[in-house]
This record gives sequence, structure tokens and C-alpha cells, in this order.
Amino acid sequence: MTNIVQSPHKTLRMNAQEVKQSEIGGEKLKEIIERMKTALHGEDDGVAIAAPQIDVALRIFVVSKKVLPKSPEDMVFINPVITKLGKKKESMSEGCLSVRWKYGLVKRATTATVKALNEKGNEFVLSGKGLLAQIFQHETDHLNGVLFIDKATNVEDLPPENKK
Repeated sequence: MTNIVQSPHKTLRMNAQEVKQSEIGGEKLKEIIERMKTALHGEDDGVAIAAPQIDVALRIFVVSKKVLPKSPEDMVFINPVITKLGKKKESMSEGCLSVRWKYGLVKRATTATVKALNEKGNEFVLSGKGLLAQIFQHETDHLNGVLFIDKATNVEDLPPENKK
């Protein structure tokens, strides 16, 4: 089981490094991505995870297939860059697997476009709205050492009723 590091862990505050082209497709990177997916799938409420959340300061995030209706599997974003943010912004409820059980409102663009590399090193561009746009912004913040609580208002501690 891969542990998800919790704030104030130092890796969560680092500016993650770009993945070198030569590392894409290599065993080390495959293992990191697999650990990310395992950690994400271990959390019922998780929709995405960034590499710093498993204590790896690399520019990678994974979005769960449960928020990607057209994708049969989780989607990997290597060296992602937000290329476009919509002008319209809304305050959206947000939480984080590394800031467990805290939730708050974060003002985010309602649409976003990301350019990234997939696991094979092929470049792709994906646009999203609503939750997907929010995920792109939240995960990119992680890669820049920013947590949602840095931007959130009305932060509340809402632990689950039946903690294990």
C-alpha cells in the first residue's frame, strides 16, 4: 500500500521537477505511476492525485477514470501545463487526500485546457469543464507546492462519521 503524505510534509511544498524525456517509459517512472494509481484507488473519495502526494517531487498527476466518462482507464498527465483558463470563475467546494477531512471553497476557472505527455511520451491536449477543470487546477497547484487550503475560504474539518 502506498501512503499518501499529509500536510505539512515537505514534499507537498516543493516545486516539482519536470520528468526528463529519457525517463518516460522507463521502469522507475512506471513504478511511480503505478504507486500513484494504487494510492488513488485506495481512497473512495479520490478523483485525482499528484506525484508529490506520494512523496515524489515530479510533475505528474493522475485523474481517475470515474471522472473521465470517455476513458476506460485512469489518465496520466506528465509535465502538464495549463494552456488556457476560462474567464468565468466560481467558488467550488474542495478537499484533498493530503489535507484529510478539511474542505473549503476555492475560486477556480470553470473551464481549463491542459497540454501534457502520456505514459508513452506522446503529447496531448485535453479541455475540461466543471469538476475536471477544477481537478486540472488543483493538481497543477500541487506540482507548484500549493495546497488548496492556501486559497480556500470557509475551511471546515469534516471527518467521516465512521472512521476506521
